[in-house]
Amino acid sequence: MEIELARTFLEVVAAGSFLHAADRLHVTQSTVSGRIQLLEEQIGRRLFIRGKGGAVLTPAGTQFQRHAAALVRIWTEARQEAAVPAGYRKMLRIGAEAGLWNRMLHGWVPWMRQHAADIAVRCEIGLPDTLMHNVLDGVLDLAVTYSPQSRPGVKVDLIAEEELVLVEAEPRGRKGPKDYIYVDWGDEFRRRHRMEFPDFPSRRFSSAWGRSASRNSCPAAAPATSREGSSGGI
Repeated sequence: MEIELARTFLEVVAAGSFLHAADRLHVTQSTVSGRIQLLEEQIGRRLFIRGKGGAVLTPAGTQFQRHAAALVRIWTEARQEAAVPAGYRKMLRIGAEAGLWNRMLHGWVPWMRQHAADIAVRCEIGLPDTLMHNVLDGVLDLAVTYSPQSRPGVKVDLIAEEELVLVEAEPRGRKGPKDYIYVDWGDEFRRRHRMEFPDFPSRRFSSAWGRSASRNSCPAAAPATSREGSSGGI
């Protein structure tokens, strides 16, 4: 499918008619009609119902709308990010969770600049699910996350292991469950935490970033867990 077909489809949706979409795209109305007809032939479903009031999406068109938006977005990002800057041989696009950048990858970028000076590097910080989707979509070449997901076509390697320990700022018994600070280290941690503490009440404070939890919490408690964790590269 040509990206231009998906782009034209989205313009018709936004404009509400083939005529107004043609004006926005600076093409003739017949060109818009031809593109939509070709798109419908490729998909095998009718996408619009045309009337005096304009063009209205069919149920199939409504389903296709989010996919068309994703296609255009991914194509735009890929075209921009795949462009290798002048003077460089390749572009490496890497993403990681915020906490892993600080502890593991902070010194890696200077190392790359020194030992692979002909490779441009693009860095991204994101949440695990977003990073995984970006790898699958080809927006990222590599992602470093605590809980990488095994997917077809994706290679997962263990980079390092970390031991996460339960920490208390007050003697046991002086503080209750309401003072417990829950740090979300990913899907695997959530599963293990539920197994270890099945009756644990709702947390007053939780965070997906350990450093944020320790900085913004009351002085009576600290980020906690009781298992070993690992960092995986995708």
